Amino acid sequence: MTGVNDTEIAEELPPEELVLGDWHRARGARMVPFAGYLMPIQYEGIMAEHLWTRAQAGLFDVSHMGQLIVSGEGAATALEALVPGDVSALAEGRMRYSLLLADDGGILDDLMITRTPTGYFLVVNGAVKWDDIAHLREHLPDHITLNHLDDRALLALQGPQAVSALGRIVPGIAALTFMTSDMFLWGEEPLWISRSGYTGEDGFEISVAAEAAERLAEALCAMDEVRPIGLGARDSLRLEAGLPLYGHDMDPTTDPVEASAAFAVSKARRTGGGFPGAERILMALSDGPARKLVGLTVEGKLPVREGAVLFAGSTEVGRVTSGGFGPSIGAPIAMGYVAAPHIAIGTRLEAEVRGKRVPVTVAAMPFVPHRYVRQKG
Repeated sequence: MTGVNDTEIAEELPPEELVLGDWHRARGARMVPFAGYLMPIQYEGIMAEHLWTRAQAGLFDVSHMGQLIVSGEGAATALEALVPGDVSALAEGRMRYSLLLADDGGILDDLMITRTPTGYFLVVNGAVKWDDIAHLREHLPDHITLNHLDDRALLALQGPQAVSALGRIVPGIAALTFMTSDMFLWGEEPLWISRSGYTGEDGFEISVAAEAAERLAEALCAMDEVRPIGLGARDSLRLEAGLPLYGHDMDPTTDPVEASAAFAVSKARRTGGGFPGAERILMALSDGPARKLVGLTVEGKLPVREGAVLFAGSTEVGRVTSGGFGPSIGAPIAMGYVAAPHIAIGTRLEAEVRGKRVPVTVAAMPFVPHRYVRQKG
């Protein structure tokens, strides 16, 4: 025994290159380590990129995320043993946000599950994808096949002009609605496209063969309304949209109810259980959690960052998990865990920042309305 675990070894390894790494640098990106990869954090600046995405269309490289296929007879039932969602009820081409749960109900990851003609397509977070793969391989029955699609890149085109831009080169994508997906052809190149994303804007995520990713990125960025957008703006966009970031706003110490993700526990599972940590989670649904993830507006211009302690008077009542400046709002915003007696909208608290107390108020999320294109009727 060396005393060094696999996580520590992984942290010592140099970050990997994205397939589009050189393409990002050629466009002026500043690259930083994130989730085991060198990622573009910004090109012209986070504020400008954020506002461009809200008004036009931004292209994000999210190829660090894991793309997996789970297939075989009984795949839905096998997945349902690991997540709190009703996987069996998913129609082909439909997708669902879900949570990979530990035995005690803690959140190992949040993920998207899509039913395809060949199985279930999972997109998992890059920072924990190898842990997720190991967990799935350990817990799925032997007859279920798990394929890691490491030969594919993942691009996200987000913003109000995304549909017109992508539709110019991929006819028919406008027929998709939020949380639906299908296979399309770009010339002879197959693309798996979903109308989804993590900015709160309308948009698409595009799974493309790694060798075709640069050609697709070039084709999209040749359009006047499309610009490449970095990790910095992706973070500020998702914060304004009230979307949690795994490893910050949820982790194995949090359960779905306190993480404000109880919607991921489907109606059928609330009565039938049968998922990891069901007893703890169903009790929290019934009795209420001891703490909850809430939104926070901030008085003044000083950002309240992750780790700031929250107080009600002299009593510590919580901690900020994500925070920063909201460019669309023009003010700092945050989210964090707050003890249940203090989670009502409008509750006044204080955050400790650099030894000073900054007034904050519990607020409804999202801070900026979502602009998803949902199915009518």
